[in-house]
Amino acid sequence: MQYFSTNKQSPKVGFKEATLMGQAPDKGLYFPAVIPKLKKDFIAEINSYSKEEIAIEVIKPFVGNSISENDLQKIVTATVQFDFPLIKIGEDISSLELFHGPTLAFKDVGARFMSRCLGYFVKGNNKKITVLVATSGDTGGAVASGFYDVPGIDVVILYPSGKVSSVQELQLTTLGKNIKALEIDGNFDDCQRLVKQAFADEQMKKDIFLTSANSINVARWLPQQFYYFYAYKQWQDKGNPPVISVPSGNFGNICAGLLAFHSGLPVRQFIAACNENKVVTEFLQTGNYVTKKSVATISNAMDVGDPSNFVRILELFNREFQSLKKVLSSYSFSDSETKSILKEVYLNKSYLLDPHGAVGYAALRKYLNNHPHHKGLFLETAHPVKFYDVVEPLIGEKIPVPAAINELLTLSKKSIKIPAKYEELKNYLLSQN
Repeated sequence: MQYFSTNKQSPKVGFKEATLMGQAPDKGLYFPAVIPKLKKDFIAEINSYSKEEIAIEVIKPFVGNSISENDLQKIVTATVQFDFPLIKIGEDISSLELFHGPTLAFKDVGARFMSRCLGYFVKGNNKKITVLVATSGDTGGAVASGFYDVPGIDVVILYPSGKVSSVQELQLTTLGKNIKALEIDGNFDDCQRLVKQAFADEQMKKDIFLTSANSINVARWLPQQFYYFYAYKQWQDKGNPPVISVPSGNFGNICAGLLAFHSGLPVRQFIAACNENKVVTEFLQTGNYVTKKSVATISNAMDVGDPSNFVRILELFNREFQSLKKVLSSYSFSDSETKSILKEVYLNKSYLLDPHGAVGYAALRKYLNNHPHHKGLFLETAHPVKFYDVVEPLIGEKIPVPAAINELLTLSKKSIKIPAKYEELKNYLLSQN
């Protein structure tokens, strides 16, 4: 498989090069030159495949010969060694729970897959790799866990000070060893801007081998397709494909779902469920794409005013607005609406959402109200305990705390606070080399 840059100014590369570089030299994102088409027998017989077999079938065309078949099998097995249950919470609505991994968030899959790919690629390489990543919440913890103690790789995580939950902050600041956390005096867009500036700094890249673990990296982005196939395997009414609502921030997750759809996965409609950061919602209403400064919300992992992966979605649809609108809808919700939905679903359905899942549920319900003969699922992207300080006051109860989180709450964060200035980041990275 070859990958081209969305800016069309860089040479095509293979999966290994795209993973190691993260971003193309022309500052574009790597995109597969060909969208693989899945065999119809695979979709028809998906219930007979294991999680590992589904993942291999989906990811192998994108990896090509970059990783041996035996090693790819090991990587995939380590990536998906937890459950992805589809839970029915109403007559027409189900929840795909993606929080059963080590950091209780959907990003565990991409982080585990990418860390193992990088570990494979750097064997025998004398030059240390620095993984530079910006997080609005769950990415940081998943990347920290996935890359912890991987030989030859250092990880530097940038996160916005005071704008991630207390549990999220502990997950990305307490591991130590090869994991470093920079607390940025700004918002997520500032963190993402600093990371992009570092990748564009050719002089610094001569001294440091940089790559990204954000969903701009193909090895983080592509395995997120697995969720959608696991959902379809569990979907009872195969003749009536699901509407899928995805809590959306940087748009890597829903972009992976749309890629799976283009490969042949049956889906009736995708919904980009947004909080008050609604650049894409407004784009689908007006046809005008206008980025904005991000707004802080209780669904903080979605607080993105300039979503990087939306350019890949446009590429999937050949930048044809009407073609995109046929497949993708979008709704946005305020914090007050999110809280109301979370409380209502807990009281009436006995199902506890996290703030991101609440936005996903709200968007799906709004769509289904206008399409009463359809059924759907939303992605529950994080365990509610990660947002206990938001959720518990709403439901008036304590959330049972998993053992891993209990242990985490006894630890102290270790971070370095810096202003949202590129020179500060550059000086830090050079001092660590």
